[in-house]
Amino acid sequence: MLTIYQTDKKVLSELKEIRPDSWIHMVEPTEEEVRFVSESLDIEMDLIYAATDEEERSRVESENGNILILVDSPIVEEEDSGFVYNCLPVGIILTDKNIITVCLKDVAMIRSFYERRLINFSTKKRNRFLLQLLYRNATMFLNYLKQVDKASVRIESELHKSMKNKELIQMLKLEKSLVYFSTSLKSNEVVMEKLLRMSFIREYSDDTDLLEDVIVENKQAIEMCTIYRDVISGTMDAFASVISNNLNIVMKLLTSITIILTIPTLLASLWGMNVPVPFGSDPYGFVKVGAIAAGLSLLVTYIMIKRKML
Repeated sequence: MLTIYQTDKKVLSELKEIRPDSWIHMVEPTEEEVRFVSESLDIEMDLIYAATDEEERSRVESENGNILILVDSPIVEEEDSGFVYNCLPVGIILTDKNIITVCLKDVAMIRSFYERRLINFSTKKRNRFLLQLLYRNATMFLNYLKQVDKASVRIESELHKSMKNKELIQMLKLEKSLVYFSTSLKSNEVVMEKLLRMSFIREYSDDTDLLEDVIVENKQAIEMCTIYRDVISGTMDAFASVISNNLNIVMKLLTSITIILTIPTLLASLWGMNVPVPFGSDPYGFVKVGAIAAGLSLLVTYIMIKRKML
């Protein structure tokens, strides 16, 4: 999908053709769309295709005067058992007169701009718009990290009640999401540190200050990600130990009951043999044998309780 936008007096409007100072947004672009943008703006197709590979690493690349900034952006994917957080590469291409964004899915970072939730930006100020995109990306990481934290608290409260594998699997998915976030945030940090040293950013002090703010937000997200991952990991280990301990208690109880029930079973087996046995001719033999079995079972039960085996 190819969409063209341009701001005029802080009002964002959609265009039908590429104009100078316009913003071209591409979501899972087709080959025809890539070729059209490439020929219209005289940029290499490889720069556009770079963001269409899910495994592409974050980096800054310059070719024929065009600059590609590739960063990872957080997304939320729906699954049968709930939601899972992941990251996708987003390409931002700066040309002499235009800015291009390319991604495989419609990420929340870019959606905030064209849905007009953020209005203080201009497609004519490409460098500033780039930094605003990066700043929004860092804040999206922080927002999603807060959601992960709330989800982990909710699942932890459910674990206190149920102690089932379902909740542990959900916690595992959250931990997996945090691993993705941590890796992407560190890659983005390298990209922004490199941008900070580039001349087109250092040309204006306001742009430099904004990029430094982006780096601070990104570092904060990295720290939050590390903290939440440690908390979830510790919680999973603690509840796994609790579940294992509960299982040991149940097995211990069942083993003790089995030992106690073995005594009357053993006596019943001995007195059920077709051979002469004590009380064989006694009319109250059954009562006496039953009393002996009950007495031995009670004795064994008392010994187990005294030794805290039951």
